[in-house]
Amino acid sequence: MKNFSDDKNIKKRGISLASNELIRIQKIIADAGIASRRKAEELIQKGLVKVNGKTVTLGDKANPKKDEIIVQGRKLNSSAKSKKYYVMLHKPRGYITTMSDERDRKCVAELIKDFPTRLYPVGRLDRESEGLLLMTNDGAFANEIIHPSHHVAKTYRVTVHPRISEEQLTALTKGVLVDGRLSSPAGIKVLAQERERTVLEIILEEGRNRQIRKMCEAVGLEVARLKRTAIGPIKLGMLQPGKYRELTPQEMKALANARKKAESRKEETR
Repeated sequence: MKNFSDDKNIKKRGISLASNELIRIQKIIADAGIASRRKAEELIQKGLVKVNGKTVTLGDKANPKKDEIIVQGRKLNSSAKSKKYYVMLHKPRGYITTMSDERDRKCVAELIKDFPTRLYPVGRLDRESEGLLLMTNDGAFANEIIHPSHHVAKTYRVTVHPRISEEQLTALTKGVLVDGRLSSPAGIKVLAQERERTVLEIILEEGRNRQIRKMCEAVGLEVARLKRTAIGPIKLGMLQPGKYRELTPQEMKALANARKKAESRKEETR
């Protein structure tokens, strides 16, 4: 691990360490609103972050007030206190949850290109999934929402083929093996049942890659349609596909309260 500012020299000059604190570089990037902490770690691992001209590795630290930090060729201005934005997007099917794509596929960035500042997705929805996607330039907020330790529940409307059986429903509720690891218990409600299909409401507190599709596949069901309808208390409502709006102060407060309650429940179970 490299420290790009020298604490010993700082002490010799009599400068307070409180104003010259060394911070992990992925946290600096997230705090600047460039990307979530997880995405920042990916950028570092890909060699796309430099400090004072040197490519960094995961775990390196820097001083955001002294060191020159370059992310994907752009200088990070950590001293600028930019306004934080929190946006709800209704992602349509056929778009990937990224800001650019080497294969020229449609990206969610195209749907918010008229927004006054650059925003980044909070978590992801796969290409064939649709629904509620939060976007922000607040890296700390993004990390709180997507980190599994915070247990922010996500609600999905899922259409599966064929008709679900009681055994399949019980297995999905209790947990099934996904990539060699048992999924956490899920809240599942049958919304509609026809001869060859079932519409489910599924609530998850964890969010592994393509988790619902893999859970259904594990019990012999095929997902025909998957739509995220809520993140915690934030509901998609009547927002049309491809459209976005900023979260209201009331929604932000409700989301903060939901995170606090989830943390309290976690502490009680320890």
